[in-house]
Amino acid sequence: MTDTSSTGRQKLLKTRHRRERLFHGAGIGAILLAIVFLGTLLVSIGSSGYSAFQQTRVQLDVVLPEDGTKANWPGLVKRTLRAAFPEVKNRRDKKQLYRLVSSGAAWEIRQHAQAHPDQAGQKVSVWVTASDDIDMLTKGKVSVDAPIEVRRLSDKQISWVQQLTNAGKLEKQLNTNFLFNGDSREPEVSGIGAAMAGSFFSLLVCLILAFPLGVMAAIYLEEFAPRTRLTSLIEVNINNLAAVPSIVFGLLGLAIFLNFFELPRSAPLVGGMVLALMTLPTIIITGRASLKAVPPSIREAALAIGASKVQSVFHHVLPLAMPGVLTGTIIGMARAVGETAPLLMIGMVAFVVDIPKGILDPATALPVQIFLWADAPERAFEERTAATIIVLLLFLMAMNLIAVILRRKFEVRW
Repeated sequence: MTDTSSTGRQKLLKTRHRRERLFHGAGIGAILLAIVFLGTLLVSIGSSGYSAFQQTRVQLDVVLPEDGTKANWPGLVKRTLRAAFPEVKNRRDKKQLYRLVSSGAAWEIRQHAQAHPDQAGQKVSVWVTASDDIDMLTKGKVSVDAPIEVRRLSDKQISWVQQLTNAGKLEKQLNTNFLFNGDSREPEVSGIGAAMAGSFFSLLVCLILAFPLGVMAAIYLEEFAPRTRLTSLIEVNINNLAAVPSIVFGLLGLAIFLNFFELPRSAPLVGGMVLALMTLPTIIITGRASLKAVPPSIREAALAIGASKVQSVFHHVLPLAMPGVLTGTIIGMARAVGETAPLLMIGMVAFVVDIPKGILDPATALPVQIFLWADAPERAFEERTAATIIVLLLFLMAMNLIAVILRRKFEVRW
Protein backbone atom coordinates (compact mmCIF):
# COMPACT_ATOMS: atom_id res chain seq x y z
CA MET A 1 0.00 0.00 0.00
CA THR A 2 2.91 2.26 0.82
CA ASP A 3 4.62 1.51 -2.51
CA THR A 4 1.48 2.36 -4.47
CA SER A 5 1.11 5.65 -2.64
CA SER A 6 4.79 6.49 -3.22
CA THR A 7 4.45 5.70 -6.92
CA GLY A 8 1.43 7.96 -7.19
CA ARG A 9 3.26 10.81 -5.50
CA GLN A 10 6.21 10.39 -7.85
CA LYS A 11 3.90 10.57 -10.86
CA LEU A 12 2.28 13.72 -9.50
CA LEU A 13 5.71 15.20 -8.85
CA LYS A 14 6.88 14.41 -12.38
CA THR A 15 3.70 15.92 -13.80
CA ARG A 16 4.19 19.06 -11.76
CA HIS A 17 7.82 19.36 -12.81
CA ARG A 18 6.88 18.84 -16.46
CA ARG A 19 4.26 21.59 -16.25
CA GLU A 20 6.76 23.90 -14.61
CA ARG A 21 9.25 23.24 -17.42
CA LEU A 22 6.55 23.87 -20.00
CA PHE A 23 5.56 27.11 -18.31
CA HIS A 24 9.22 28.15 -18.04
CA GLY A 25 9.77 27.36 -21.73
CA ALA A 26 6.61 29.22 -22.73
CA GLY A 27 7.79 32.28 -20.80
CA ILE A 28 11.22 32.22 -22.45
CA GLY A 29 9.57 31.71 -25.85
CA ALA A 30 7.29 34.69 -25.31
CA ILE A 31 10.26 36.87 -24.37
CA LEU A 32 12.25 35.72 -27.41
CA LEU A 33 9.26 36.30 -29.68
CA ALA A 34 8.81 39.81 -28.28
CA ILE A 35 12.52 40.49 -28.84
CA VAL A 36 12.24 39.26 -32.43
CA PHE A 37 9.24 41.49 -33.11
CA LEU A 38 10.91 44.48 -31.47
CA GLY A 39 14.17 43.84 -33.30
CA THR A 40 12.34 43.53 -36.61
CA LEU A 41 10.57 46.82 -35.99
CA LEU A 42 13.75 48.66 -35.00
CA VAL A 43 15.75 47.22 -37.91
CA SER A 44 12.99 48.14 -40.34
CA ILE A 45 12.78 51.72 -39.05
CA GLY A 46 16.55 52.08 -38.81
CA SER A 47 17.25 50.73 -42.30
CA SER A 48 14.64 53.08 -43.77
CA GLY A 49 15.55 56.19 -41.80
CA TYR A 50 19.31 56.25 -41.21
CA SER A 51 19.98 57.66 -44.69
CA ALA A 52 17.90 60.77 -43.90
CA PHE A 53 20.68 62.01 -41.62
CA GLN A 54 22.77 62.52 -44.76
CA GLN A 55 21.93 64.81 -47.66
CA THR A 56 23.41 64.96 -51.15
CA ARG A 57 24.97 68.33 -51.91
CA VAL A 58 26.35 69.89 -55.07
CA GLN A 59 29.32 72.25 -55.19
CA LEU A 60 28.67 75.29 -57.36
CA ASP A 61 31.31 77.84 -58.39
CA VAL A 62 29.32 81.03 -57.94
CA VAL A 63 30.31 84.63 -58.64
CA LEU A 64 28.69 86.49 -55.77
CA PRO A 65 27.03 89.79 -56.73
CA GLU A 66 28.36 93.11 -55.55
CA ASP A 67 24.97 94.22 -54.21
CA GLY A 68 23.08 91.32 -52.66
CA THR A 69 19.93 93.35 -52.07
CA LYS A 70 19.26 93.63 -55.81
CA ALA A 71 20.55 90.22 -56.88
CA ASN A 72 18.44 87.65 -58.71
CA TRP A 73 19.48 84.63 -56.67
CA PRO A 74 17.47 81.97 -58.57
CA GLY A 75 18.85 83.37 -61.83
CA LEU A 76 22.35 83.21 -60.36
CA VAL A 77 21.92 79.50 -59.66
CA LYS A 78 20.74 78.86 -63.22
CA ARG A 79 23.65 80.81 -64.74
CA THR A 80 26.10 78.86 -62.59
CA LEU A 81 24.66 75.53 -63.70
CA ARG A 82 24.77 76.57 -67.36
CA ALA A 83 28.40 77.62 -66.92
CA ALA A 84 29.23 74.22 -65.40
CA PHE A 85 27.61 72.43 -68.36
CA PRO A 86 28.15 74.71 -71.38
CA GLU A 87 27.11 71.95 -73.79
CA VAL A 88 23.51 72.23 -72.60
CA LYS A 89 21.76 74.46 -75.14
CA ASN A 90 18.27 73.06 -75.53
CA ARG A 91 15.55 74.71 -73.45
CA ARG A 92 14.16 71.36 -72.32
CA ASP A 93 17.61 70.18 -71.30
CA LYS A 94 18.15 73.39 -69.35
CA LYS A 95 15.00 72.72 -67.31
CA GLN A 96 16.30 69.24 -66.52
CA LEU A 97 19.67 70.75 -65.58
CA TYR A 98 18.06 73.19 -63.14
CA ARG A 99 16.34 70.28 -61.40
CA LEU A 100 19.70 68.90 -60.26
CA VAL A 101 19.62 71.25 -57.28
CA SER A 102 16.92 72.08 -54.78
CA SER A 103 14.68 75.09 -55.05
CA GLY A 104 16.30 76.20 -51.80
CA ALA A 105 19.75 76.47 -53.42
CA ALA A 106 19.22 80.18 -54.13
CA TRP A 107 18.42 80.81 -50.47
CA GLU A 108 21.54 78.90 -49.38
CA ILE A 109 23.77 80.98 -51.66
CA ARG A 110 22.13 84.13 -50.35
CA GLN A 111 22.81 83.02 -46.77
CA HIS A 112 26.45 82.38 -47.68
CA ALA A 113 26.76 85.84 -49.22
CA GLN A 114 25.27 87.49 -46.14
CA ALA A 115 27.61 85.54 -43.86
CA HIS A 116 30.70 86.46 -45.95
CA PRO A 117 30.26 90.05 -47.17
CA ASP A 118 34.01 90.26 -47.87
CA GLN A 119 33.56 87.78 -50.77
CA ALA A 120 31.24 90.08 -52.77
CA GLY A 121 32.21 90.11 -56.43
CA GLN A 122 34.43 87.04 -56.05
CA LYS A 123 34.06 83.54 -57.42
CA VAL A 124 33.58 81.11 -54.55
CA SER A 125 32.56 77.48 -54.14
CA VAL A 126 29.31 76.95 -52.29
CA TRP A 127 27.74 73.60 -51.37
CA VAL A 128 24.01 73.63 -52.07
CA THR A 129 21.34 70.99 -51.51
CA ALA A 130 20.61 68.62 -54.37
CA SER A 131 17.05 67.86 -55.38
CA ASP A 132 15.24 64.97 -53.73
CA ASP A 133 15.40 62.83 -56.88
CA ILE A 134 19.19 63.23 -57.08
CA ASP A 135 19.42 62.51 -53.36
CA MET A 136 17.44 59.28 -53.76
CA LEU A 137 19.67 58.26 -56.70
CA THR A 138 22.96 58.78 -54.85
CA LYS A 139 21.66 56.95 -51.79
CA GLY A 140 20.75 53.92 -53.87
CA LYS A 141 17.03 54.30 -53.27
CA VAL A 142 16.45 54.49 -57.02
CA SER A 143 18.07 52.21 -59.58
CA VAL A 144 19.47 53.65 -62.79
CA ASP A 145 18.08 50.59 -64.58
CA ALA A 146 14.53 51.34 -63.46
CA PRO A 147 12.03 52.81 -65.95
CA ILE A 148 12.19 56.57 -66.26
CA GLU A 149 8.69 56.84 -64.76
CA VAL A 150 10.00 55.23 -61.59
CA ARG A 151 13.37 56.89 -61.25
CA ARG A 152 11.99 60.31 -62.39
CA LEU A 153 15.39 61.16 -63.87
CA SER A 154 16.38 61.25 -67.51
CA ASP A 155 19.52 59.63 -68.89
CA LYS A 156 21.05 63.08 -69.35
CA GLN A 157 20.47 63.98 -65.72
CA ILE A 158 22.09 60.72 -64.63
CA SER A 159 25.11 61.47 -66.85
CA TRP A 160 25.40 64.97 -65.34
CA VAL A 161 25.30 63.47 -61.86
CA GLN A 162 28.09 61.10 -62.86
CA GLN A 163 30.18 64.00 -64.15
CA LEU A 164 29.71 65.92 -60.90
CA THR A 165 30.61 62.83 -58.87
CA ASN A 166 33.79 62.22 -60.89
CA ALA A 167 34.77 65.87 -60.46
CA GLY A 168 34.28 65.64 -56.67
CA LYS A 169 31.49 68.19 -56.74
CA LEU A 170 28.72 65.91 -55.52
CA GLU A 171 28.84 64.15 -52.17
CA LYS A 172 26.75 63.19 -49.14
CA GLN A 173 27.10 65.37 -46.06
CA LEU A 174 25.43 65.72 -42.67
CA ASN A 175 21.82 66.71 -43.22
CA THR A 176 21.61 69.88 -41.16
CA ASN A 177 18.38 70.79 -42.97
CA PHE A 178 16.63 67.81 -41.41
CA LEU A 179 17.78 68.66 -37.90
CA PHE A 180 17.29 72.44 -37.86
CA ASN A 181 14.78 73.44 -40.56
CA GLY A 182 11.03 73.65 -40.30
CA ASP A 183 8.57 71.82 -42.51
CA SER A 184 8.59 72.27 -46.26
CA ARG A 185 6.86 70.87 -49.31
CA GLU A 186 10.31 70.14 -50.72
CA PRO A 187 11.63 67.02 -48.94
CA GLU A 188 15.30 67.91 -49.33
CA VAL A 189 14.94 71.14 -47.31
CA SER A 190 12.30 69.98 -44.82
CA GLY A 191 13.27 69.35 -41.21
CA ILE A 192 12.09 68.59 -37.72
CA GLY A 193 13.42 71.72 -36.04
CA ALA A 194 9.96 73.26 -35.63
CA ALA A 195 8.51 69.95 -34.44
CA MET A 196 11.25 69.48 -31.83
CA ALA A 197 10.77 73.03 -30.57
CA GLY A 198 7.00 72.52 -30.41
CA SER A 199 7.41 69.26 -28.49
CA PHE A 200 9.84 70.94 -26.09
CA PHE A 201 7.53 73.88 -25.31
CA SER A 202 4.51 71.58 -24.97
CA LEU A 203 6.34 69.30 -22.54
CA LEU A 204 7.58 72.32 -20.61
CA VAL A 205 4.02 73.61 -20.15
CA CYS A 206 2.86 70.08 -19.30
CA LEU A 207 5.55 69.68 -16.63
CA ILE A 208 4.90 73.08 -15.06
CA LEU A 209 1.19 72.36 -14.76
CA ALA A 210 0.98 68.62 -14.14
CA PHE A 211 3.85 68.04 -11.71
CA PRO A 212 2.85 70.38 -8.84
CA LEU A 213 -0.88 69.70 -9.26
CA GLY A 214 -0.35 65.95 -9.43
CA VAL A 215 1.94 65.84 -6.40
CA MET A 216 -0.35 68.03 -4.31
CA ALA A 217 -3.39 65.94 -5.24
CA ALA A 218 -1.52 62.73 -4.37
CA ILE A 219 -0.45 64.14 -1.00
CA TYR A 220 -3.93 65.27 -0.12
CA LEU A 221 -5.65 62.04 -1.13
CA GLU A 222 -3.09 59.82 0.59
CA GLU A 223 -2.26 61.81 3.72
CA PHE A 224 -5.06 64.25 4.54
CA ALA A 225 -8.32 63.31 2.81
CA PRO A 226 -10.94 61.68 5.06
CA ARG A 227 -12.06 58.20 4.01
CA THR A 228 -15.54 59.08 2.81
CA ARG A 229 -17.65 58.06 -0.15
CA LEU A 230 -16.72 61.26 -1.93
CA THR A 231 -13.02 60.49 -1.57
CA SER A 232 -13.58 56.95 -2.83
CA LEU A 233 -15.52 58.31 -5.81
CA ILE A 234 -12.67 60.70 -6.64
CA GLU A 235 -10.11 57.90 -6.41
CA VAL A 236 -12.14 55.66 -8.72
CA ASN A 237 -12.54 58.46 -11.26
CA ILE A 238 -8.82 59.22 -11.20
CA ASN A 239 -8.06 55.56 -11.90
CA ASN A 240 -10.59 55.58 -14.72
CA LEU A 241 -9.11 58.75 -16.23
CA ALA A 242 -5.76 57.00 -16.57
CA ALA A 243 -7.40 54.60 -19.05
CA VAL A 244 -9.39 57.16 -21.04
CA PRO A 245 -8.34 57.35 -24.74
CA SER A 246 -6.13 60.34 -25.41
CA ILE A 247 -8.42 61.71 -28.12
CA VAL A 248 -11.02 62.41 -25.43
CA PHE A 249 -8.60 64.84 -23.80
CA GLY A 250 -8.12 66.43 -27.22
CA LEU A 251 -11.86 66.93 -27.56
CA LEU A 252 -11.93 68.45 -24.07
CA GLY A 253 -9.12 70.83 -24.99
CA LEU A 254 -10.92 71.79 -28.20
CA ALA A 255 -14.16 72.52 -26.37
CA ILE A 256 -12.72 74.31 -23.32
CA PHE A 257 -9.39 75.90 -24.22
CA LEU A 258 -10.08 76.83 -27.84
CA ASN A 259 -13.83 77.34 -28.15
CA PHE A 260 -14.59 78.68 -24.66
CA PHE A 261 -11.40 80.47 -23.57
CA GLU A 262 -10.41 81.25 -27.19
CA LEU A 263 -6.73 80.48 -26.69
CA PRO A 264 -4.52 80.52 -29.82
CA ARG A 265 -4.92 77.46 -32.01
CA SER A 266 -1.94 75.14 -32.66
CA ALA A 267 0.06 76.80 -29.86
CA PRO A 268 2.30 74.80 -27.49
CA LEU A 269 0.46 76.43 -24.57
CA VAL A 270 -2.77 74.62 -25.45
CA GLY A 271 -0.91 71.45 -26.36
CA GLY A 272 0.86 71.44 -23.02
CA MET A 273 -2.39 72.02 -21.14
CA VAL A 274 -4.07 69.10 -22.91
CA LEU A 275 -1.07 66.85 -22.26
CA ALA A 276 -1.09 67.96 -18.61
CA LEU A 277 -4.71 66.81 -18.26
CA MET A 278 -3.73 63.46 -19.75
CA THR A 279 -0.63 63.11 -17.55
CA LEU A 280 -2.22 64.13 -14.24
CA PRO A 281 -3.86 60.74 -13.44
CA THR A 282 -0.55 58.92 -13.97
CA ILE A 283 1.33 61.32 -11.68
CA ILE A 284 -1.37 61.11 -8.99
CA ILE A 285 -1.49 57.31 -9.03
CA THR A 286 2.29 56.85 -8.94
CA GLY A 287 2.61 59.61 -6.35
CA ARG A 288 0.12 57.93 -4.04
CA ALA A 289 1.88 54.59 -4.46
CA SER A 290 5.23 56.21 -3.60
CA LEU A 291 3.80 57.91 -0.51
CA LYS A 292 2.15 54.69 0.60
CA ALA A 293 5.49 52.86 0.29
CA VAL A 294 7.04 55.06 3.00
CA PRO A 295 6.80 53.13 6.31
CA PRO A 296 4.29 54.48 8.85
CA SER A 297 7.10 54.60 11.41
CA ILE A 298 8.53 57.65 9.63
CA ARG A 299 5.30 59.55 10.15
CA GLU A 300 4.94 58.35 13.72
CA ALA A 301 8.51 59.31 14.61
CA ALA A 302 8.03 62.81 13.21
CA LEU A 303 4.78 63.28 15.11
CA ALA A 304 6.38 61.91 18.27
CA ILE A 305 9.04 64.63 18.35
CA GLY A 306 6.43 67.38 18.00
CA ALA A 307 6.13 67.85 14.22
CA SER A 308 2.73 68.74 12.83
CA LYS A 309 0.99 66.61 10.24
CA VAL A 310 2.03 68.99 7.46
CA GLN A 311 5.64 69.05 8.68
CA SER A 312 5.83 65.26 8.89
CA VAL A 313 4.58 64.95 5.32
CA PHE A 314 6.64 67.68 3.66
CA HIS A 315 9.83 67.32 5.73
CA HIS A 316 10.04 63.54 6.00
CA VAL A 317 7.55 61.53 3.92
CA LEU A 318 7.64 63.48 0.65
CA PRO A 319 11.47 63.60 0.34
CA LEU A 320 11.60 59.82 0.79
CA ALA A 321 8.80 59.31 -1.77
CA MET A 322 10.19 61.81 -4.28
CA PRO A 323 12.23 59.25 -6.34
CA GLY A 324 9.06 57.31 -7.10
CA VAL A 325 7.13 60.52 -7.78
CA LEU A 326 9.80 61.71 -10.23
CA THR A 327 9.88 58.32 -11.93
CA GLY A 328 6.11 58.34 -12.42
CA THR A 329 6.26 61.91 -13.70
CA ILE A 330 8.91 61.10 -16.29
CA ILE A 331 7.01 58.01 -17.43
CA GLY A 332 3.85 60.09 -17.78
CA MET A 333 5.77 62.74 -19.73
CA ALA A 334 7.25 60.05 -21.97
CA ARG A 335 3.74 58.88 -22.78
CA ALA A 336 2.66 62.45 -23.46
CA VAL A 337 5.51 63.20 -25.88
CA GLY A 338 4.40 60.35 -28.13
CA GLU A 339 0.73 61.31 -28.31
CA THR A 340 -0.73 62.46 -31.61
CA ALA A 341 -4.53 62.35 -31.36
CA PRO A 342 -5.03 65.13 -28.74
CA LEU A 343 -2.67 67.45 -30.60
CA LEU A 344 -4.53 66.88 -33.85
CA MET A 345 -7.78 67.90 -32.20
CA ILE A 346 -6.39 71.27 -31.05
CA GLY A 347 -4.93 72.16 -34.46
CA MET A 348 -1.23 71.38 -33.99
CA VAL A 349 -1.38 69.67 -37.38
CA ALA A 350 -0.67 73.00 -39.06
CA PHE A 351 2.03 73.40 -41.73
CA VAL A 352 4.73 75.20 -39.71
CA VAL A 353 7.83 76.53 -41.47
CA ASP A 354 9.27 78.92 -38.87
CA ILE A 355 10.78 77.64 -35.65
CA PRO A 356 8.51 78.65 -32.72
CA LYS A 357 10.13 81.02 -30.25
CA GLY A 358 7.63 80.67 -27.41
CA ILE A 359 4.56 78.88 -26.15
CA LEU A 360 2.16 81.13 -28.09
CA ASP A 361 3.72 80.73 -31.54
CA PRO A 362 2.17 78.27 -34.03
CA ALA A 363 3.90 74.92 -33.73
CA THR A 364 3.64 71.25 -34.39
CA ALA A 365 5.12 68.23 -32.58
CA LEU A 366 7.23 65.23 -33.49
CA PRO A 367 4.35 62.68 -33.54
CA VAL A 368 2.25 65.05 -35.65
CA GLN A 369 5.18 65.60 -38.02
CA ILE A 370 5.42 61.84 -38.46
CA PHE A 371 1.69 61.75 -39.21
CA LEU A 372 2.01 64.49 -41.82
CA TRP A 373 5.04 63.06 -43.61
CA ALA A 374 3.68 59.51 -43.61
CA ASP A 375 0.86 60.74 -45.84
CA ALA A 376 3.11 62.76 -48.19
CA PRO A 377 3.36 61.43 -51.77
CA GLU A 378 7.04 62.31 -52.35
CA ARG A 379 9.38 59.35 -52.11
CA ALA A 380 12.00 61.23 -50.07
CA PHE A 381 9.53 61.81 -47.23
CA GLU A 382 9.52 58.07 -46.50
CA GLU A 383 13.06 58.09 -45.12
CA ARG A 384 12.43 61.33 -43.25
CA THR A 385 9.38 59.81 -41.60
CA ALA A 386 11.45 56.85 -40.40
CA ALA A 387 14.25 59.19 -39.27
CA THR A 388 11.77 61.25 -37.23
CA ILE A 389 10.55 58.04 -35.59
CA ILE A 390 14.18 57.27 -34.70
CA VAL A 391 14.58 60.70 -33.10
CA LEU A 392 11.33 60.25 -31.15
CA LEU A 393 12.35 56.77 -29.97
CA LEU A 394 15.75 58.06 -28.84
CA PHE A 395 14.03 60.83 -26.90
CA LEU A 396 11.65 58.35 -25.26
CA MET A 397 14.50 55.99 -24.37
CA ALA A 398 16.45 58.89 -22.87
CA MET A 399 13.48 59.86 -20.68
CA ASN A 400 12.98 56.27 -19.52
CA LEU A 401 16.71 55.95 -18.83
CA ILE A 402 16.55 59.08 -16.67
CA ALA A 403 13.64 57.53 -14.77
CA VAL A 404 15.65 54.34 -14.13
CA ILE A 405 18.70 56.32 -13.01
CA LEU A 406 16.64 58.44 -10.61
CA ARG A 407 14.99 55.33 -9.20
CA ARG A 408 18.31 53.58 -8.54
CA LYS A 409 20.08 56.68 -7.26
CA PHE A 410 17.50 57.84 -4.73
CA GLU A 411 15.56 54.70 -3.92
CA VAL A 412 15.57 53.77 -0.23
CA ARG A 413 15.06 50.10 0.62
CA TRP A 414 13.34 49.44 3.92
